[in-house]
Amino acid sequence: MAEAAYSLNLKQAFQTHEGESETHIERLGQIFELIKRPAQQKTCNAILGIIEESKEVMKQFKGTDALDPGLIAGAQAVEHYEISRYGTMVTWANTLGLDDVAELLETTLDEEETTDELLSQIAETTVNAKAA
Repeated sequence: MAEAAYSLNLKQAFQTHEGESETHIERLGQIFELIKRPAQQKTCNAILGIIEESKEVMKQFKGTDALDPGLIAGAQAVEHYEISRYGTMVTWANTLGLDDVAELLETTLDEEETTDELLSQIAETTVNAKAA
């Protein structure tokens, strides 16, 4: 998505969040160590569906001013899904008294929410108006 985006701000937001995602993976590793469970990779069909939709947007709107708003819509769909999941896991960790785990999850949740807000800001201040 970063490569496809036209807006420099949007490209930078995607690249920054990609780096944050690596940190999120590291945090998840720490969480599995804290709960003394092996980390296991699992495919998420919901996210795969959002990715496929984003690929369609990139194909359909390539070369138009509608591409960046479409990319933001797809990225925010992923962010909202992640916000939902991390929020749930924070609640579960707090319920189970896993304060260290909850703190790590809350940090990631905050970063996901910040990314979502940044994407909204980019959409509202530049790319939506350009596409209109």
